Amino acid sequence: MSRKEKYAAEGLKLVEQLEGVGRLTIEGRVFEPVPYDISRYQGMAQSGLPVPGVHRIEGKVDLTAVPDSVERVGRDSTLALENGRTMRVAIASADGRVLSEGHGPSRCTCC
Repeated sequence: MSRKEKYAAEGLKLVEQLEGVGRLTIEGRVFEPVPYDISRYQGMAQSGLPVPGVHRIEGKVDLTAVPDSVERVGRDSTLALENGRTMRVAIASADGRVLSEGHGPSRCTCC
């Protein structure tokens, strides 16, 4: 089963595929250039409408520009995209895997 099929079974739909070179901010320190490849999945109700706050952001960032990347694992970060948008992500592994998911006060603005 592909990742897309697995997430569809969980009620998540791929809504964006983002690639480019951006800027990563971790604990107030800015690192650039940071190439990224991010997929954004949105929770969907059976009616087909999006469920606010239910999402999953995953992908990879190139941590070449980030010294001591092992120490950054688990830290909340902000990735500034080429198109001017920003998204909160967490560095999940020293090889640059990023992940953000869920619903709640630290994840969304609806509660």
